[in-house]
Amino acid sequence: MAISVAIRRVISSLLIVSLLIVSVSADDVTRDDDSAPKSPSCNNKFQLLSNAIALSVRGDCAFTEKAQVADSGGAAGLLVINDNEDLYKMVCSDNDTSLNIKIPVVMIPKSGGDLIKKSFEAGRKVEILLFSPNRPVVDYSVIFLWLMAVGTIVCASLWSEITGSEQIAEPYDQLSPKESSATGAVVDDSDKEFLDINAKGAVIFVIAASTFLVLLYFFMSSWFVWLLVILFSIGGTEGMRTCIVGVISRVCPSFGRKTVSLPVLGEVYVLSLVVLPFCLAFAILWITHQRASYAWIGQDVLGICLMINVLQLARLPNIKVASVLLCCAFVYDIFWVFISPLIFHESVMIAVARGDNSGGEAIPMLLRIPRFFDPWGGYDMIGFGDILFPGLLVAFALRYDRANKKGIFSGYFLWIVIGYGVGASRYAYASFFCYNEVAAALRLFITYLGLYLMDGHGQPALLYLVPCTLGLIVILGCIRGELKRLWNYGTDSPSSSDPSGQA
Repeated sequence: MAISVAIRRVISSLLIVSLLIVSVSADDVTRDDDSAPKSPSCNNKFQLLSNAIALSVRGDCAFTEKAQVADSGGAAGLLVINDNEDLYKMVCSDNDTSLNIKIPVVMIPKSGGDLIKKSFEAGRKVEILLFSPNRPVVDYSVIFLWLMAVGTIVCASLWSEITGSEQIAEPYDQLSPKESSATGAVVDDSDKEFLDINAKGAVIFVIAASTFLVLLYFFMSSWFVWLLVILFSIGGTEGMRTCIVGVISRVCPSFGRKTVSLPVLGEVYVLSLVVLPFCLAFAILWITHQRASYAWIGQDVLGICLMINVLQLARLPNIKVASVLLCCAFVYDIFWVFISPLIFHESVMIAVARGDNSGGEAIPMLLRIPRFFDPWGGYDMIGFGDILFPGLLVAFALRYDRANKKGIFSGYFLWIVIGYGVGASRYAYASFFCYNEVAAALRLFITYLGLYLMDGHGQPALLYLVPCTLGLIVILGCIRGELKRLWNYGTDSPSSSDPSGQA
């Protein structure tokens, strides 16, 4: 099983680099159209139309060109059918500000356009009533997104209890061999190796992620996105297999212990062989239905399983390494969202997350959920990097609490989870309170400041999550007089370690 372990480590390493790429809030990316030049011709008021209107499918030409053609043809208005169910604000480009568009132009979702076209093809007369619905004060869908993010971190940290394999970590020594002290159910990863993260590796990792981001920005195409889709599917399949095997092994320990010898692979678990085809079929089904309205379910399932698996393989040894990794990720997020426009004339992070040159393909490295209660549609999203990097710190806090036999309130795990929940709720605040003028007064200061700095565009989530997690554990460590031990945990001399030898 050494081969399978090595393969998992290589895949996880590649995916971790990819996961940091889109840590910007993709929910805010959809509002980036507000930055377009304003002109009176692009801000027409609603009008009552009694004449014929033109119907157009969204394509490569600009909205203003479509409007000019419809206007010159005598149409009283123009309906533009979008190529998906999302709605975007139609804006002018830099060269269109002098145009004089006299007719109203409205975009409608693909499903609505298909229904209208079918009615036309059937020879029926179609009457259309258009109105602009108010967005709800509260976007309830973002609550479920918040629960998914926090739940993934908690589930990954407590995975040994969920699966019944008590991985009681030892005081961390990167030079010593890693051994599992599991005495309960035998799971498929009994010979699991951990991806040790050190300070140097954390810096190199962020540099590699920045390089990869720039490559995506300059050379992104549909095949590049498909490469990420395939990597994501492989990682998600492996994560789903690990999760299912772990849960089944907890319920039926005897079944989880059965093995069989295979050529090349050697001795493998029967349960793993049974589960793997199902996981592969699930991933393939998601790949073939990426554009379906329900595809977000498969993406979220694969993504959550992937992140749980990654958080089982990668570990932080102490707060020193955590500070290096999270601070580098913090600077990474700030630079590529806030500062990169000064160099590249646009935000590199937002351009990549939006998929400007991807040929219509979407990067899958994020959790998303439809805005069920918003008549404007769209998705609330959070990048995998916004879950994984704080998740590594949460998992370390749990191991530290176990090693020092700390209670739930006297330890760090509960408080870091709460801190992450507060930081992640930045998405909830932005979605809850940015839709109308009355609710704007209820925004928290930190969200209001972020929206002001970004002018309503994509916000770096780690700007909120790092202070709420790393900052919190440092403050608690100082108050409790344990910061030095947290900082150097695992590098202490054996005599200063826990006498039981367990963590």
